[in-house]
Amino acid sequence: MRIPRYVSVADEIRAEISATDFRHGDLLPSEAEFGSRFGVSRITIRKALEILRGEGLVESQQGRGWVVTRAPLRQVLGEFSTIERQLEEIGVVPRRRIIASRVIEATGRLQEVLGGGEVLEVTRVNLADGVPFAKVTVWVPAYLGRGLSITDLEHRSFYDLLSASRLLKRPLKRAVQTIAGVSIPEVDARILNVAAGVPGLLCERITFDEGDHPVLFSRSLFPASMAVFEIELAPALDSIAPTGLRLMESP
Repeated sequence: MRIPRYVSVADEIRAEISATDFRHGDLLPSEAEFGSRFGVSRITIRKALEILRGEGLVESQQGRGWVVTRAPLRQVLGEFSTIERQLEEIGVVPRRRIIASRVIEATGRLQEVLGGGEVLEVTRVNLADGVPFAKVTVWVPAYLGRGLSITDLEHRSFYDLLSASRLLKRPLKRAVQTIAGVSIPEVDARILNVAAGVPGLLCERITFDEGDHPVLFSRSLFPASMAVFEIELAPALDSIAPTGLRLMESP
């Protein structure tokens, strides 16, 4: 099936915003300039920009034109670090807003990763310069979350909190992260201020201690237009396929 031209133009504009140093509030080229660049009508450009508006990436401001509302945030996957720490390094102010915190019984995937028993489940929204960019849910064995307050959870990462805790017997050492493309459901779209059904990236991360025991399990949902994940590949690879690529089985 042939892709409509305005869809491919939206993809190109999105990629341009991702690849350059656009920040929140930066002015984009005019519709006429985009039209000349892509060789299409202003109607086609407007349809493309409306797609990006629905993703929460751009907006139209009277008297200015189209501006970036959410420049994509970059996370380097080769580093054992949090995205908040990487944002601070580039001058972006990260913040966490706790939505819910409760103790539940581990079942299903949680039991598979963390084992049985009770776990502390914390759901939050991550913000960059006040703009929501991810919905994150973190699970940790309940005994490790004992005594943590909402203030603790909003002002410090689980990595920092656990590293400072006497309850953690071994230091955190490594993490395994998987990323999959999804459509953002309506309930999460409202939290992230995007249109329901827009493309998203669902990131699962399992963090292990020095004894190679899983300590933390998290799921982060990003609007696809808001996040760029980078990884440096070592030389002498035997294939041009992305490292760690895992094909999903057909349903």
